[in-house]
Amino acid sequence: MLSVIESQYEEKHVMRNKMNKRLDKQYFQEKIAQIFSESEIRFAGFIDTEGKMIIGKFRHDVIPFEADDEQKKIFRELAVRVATRVKFDKSMGRVKYSASRREKLVMMSFPVKEVILLITAEPNVNIDRLAFRIIQTLGKEWSEFFGQ
Repeated sequence: MLSVIESQYEEKHVMRNKMNKRLDKQYFQEKIAQIFSESEIRFAGFIDTEGKMIIGKFRHDVIPFEADDEQKKIFRELAVRVATRVKFDKSMGRVKYSASRREKLVMMSFPVKEVILLITAEPNVNIDRLAFRIIQTLGKEWSEFFGQ
């Protein structure tokens, strides 16, 4: 069983695109469950544009490296970095995903409509393969973000 970290889910966290399609709590839960089929995943969660976690889970055997307050800082900093990258979309194209390999884990982020999927994985993971599988899991919502 996975431990669940879940923020107060308010109606403002239901994201809508131009066609009035919703990414709701059920969507987030289903995608996280699918993502955890990958054994290398340590954490998966959706973060809003303000850096607040909408919903997220750690793998049952994972002890977080950071306390809750530090995790919240990481989420806020991620939201700022994602927003900053948008400035370069016109000249370099949109960010498909971003990844950093650290000694103890790999951290990846995927813009999905108006939210961010944050993934942490084991340090030995093949980043490109895992990113491809996550993008397949996100499916239509991820590709719609990129106008495909």
